[in-house]
Amino acid sequence: MLSFPAPALAMVERMRAAAAADPARAIALQGAPGANSHRAAQEYAPELLPFPCFSFEDAIEAVQTGKAGCAIIPIENSQHGRVADIHFLLPNSGLQIVGEHFMRIEHALMGLGKGPFEAAYSHPQALGQSREFLRKRGMVPLSFADTAGAAAHVAERQDASLAAIAPALAAELYGLDIVEENVEDAHDNTTRFVVLAKEGLDPATLAGEQAMTTFIFTVKNIPAALYKAMGGFATNGVNMTKLESYQQGASFAASTFYADIMGAPGDPAVDRALEELDFHSARLRMLGTYRMARQRG
Repeated sequence: MLSFPAPALAMVERMRAAAAADPARAIALQGAPGANSHRAAQEYAPELLPFPCFSFEDAIEAVQTGKAGCAIIPIENSQHGRVADIHFLLPNSGLQIVGEHFMRIEHALMGLGKGPFEAAYSHPQALGQSREFLRKRGMVPLSFADTAGAAAHVAERQDASLAAIAPALAAELYGLDIVEENVEDAHDNTTRFVVLAKEGLDPATLAGEQAMTTFIFTVKNIPAALYKAMGGFATNGVNMTKLESYQQGASFAASTFYADIMGAPGDPAVDRALEELDFHSARLRMLGTYRMARQRG
């Protein structure tokens, strides 16, 4: 397992020790203490124990091996799109989506002193969300594993020419000065997180509640395959709120699609739509049904 910067290690070890004492209450997250995923975990379930992991793979593995009862993972951002690798990691993880959480993202520029700074470290998503801010100030964007880890790295380097873009909490944790707040280019910047667990929710337990269902499917390599696969959702009045394609392997013969719909299996309209989708698909895999955290539409 890769390591966190030294200023973050002591906090990481304390959090992981507390979580190890009660793994059922542990929630795995990617990033150092103070990262957006840490904040999201606190907002989603403040009673759970944060279990910081260096990578998304580590966070998923923590749930797979029983070190944590669940994980909270960012899946998409309103400004910068889907989080890299998540659509590949989720289907192969064996885990189920059991919840979602939306969080307003606010980035701060921080460093040792007030600058000027030559470069700024952060997670690639945060750098993309602050692209115009960095360009106008002539600062070189430098990728790091997570936002708070970038702040810890700047603190460790002790180089006044370097800055980090991270949540304001990270400046407090790692002894940096906040030079400017709200440096994200769009001030409605929001990230959607999903919560993963070994066992999915029984859709029947969500009866009477607004639910989301997530799945992936691969269309057959025939003309109009996607059109036919989607037809059942239109004719049955099932609202599809997300549809993204991506390639698996090097054949480029057929796309795999990631989709979210409003509703749950057990609803006759949803069941009919999924049955038609399955008929026109080479593969269909359900990734979970869970409570809707924010109204769509």
